[in-house]
Amino acid sequence: MFARLSTNDSNYLRVITYINVKLIKLYFLLRKNIFNHWDISLVSFFNHNIMCFIINIYSDNQQTALKYLKNTEVNLNNVLIIIGNFNIRDNDWDLLYSHHSLHMDTLWEVANGFGVKLLTPINSIHTQYVDNSQDLNSVLDSMFLWIELEEFNNHLILPDL
Repeated sequence: MFARLSTNDSNYLRVITYINVKLIKLYFLLRKNIFNHWDISLVSFFNHNIMCFIINIYSDNQQTALKYLKNTEVNLNNVLIIIGNFNIRDNDWDLLYSHHSLHMDTLWEVANGFGVKLLTPINSIHTQYVDNSQDLNSVLDSMFLWIELEEFNNHLILPDL
């Protein structure tokens, strides 16, 4: 399990990356020297002697993590997956929501910069699960994947039972 701890006592952990012990041979490592943002976890691993990356993001209502990524120049090759809670409601992934968010443009720009695309299921399902009517940004966590993988857009999301 990888987590970046805050130096500020008023902050609490919002990003954690769990790696199953069965994958230990890939030599996972939390990389704190590339991104200096506490809501971004960058984990590297080796696959056939090639270093690859997983980026896990929590983006608050002000989109500070996404803005940081947009404004930070980093030359990272082999980003395979970007996952996270982006706190963006948008009609690009929620067909029942009729508006477009400007924050979505920032997310697209960040994803394109790393060469990944939004992973969309083959079944159409509502992506907002509201248990708090005050939290309108509560959406299902999203995943961006390197488009050359055969798993790209070939999955289902099971409805909440």
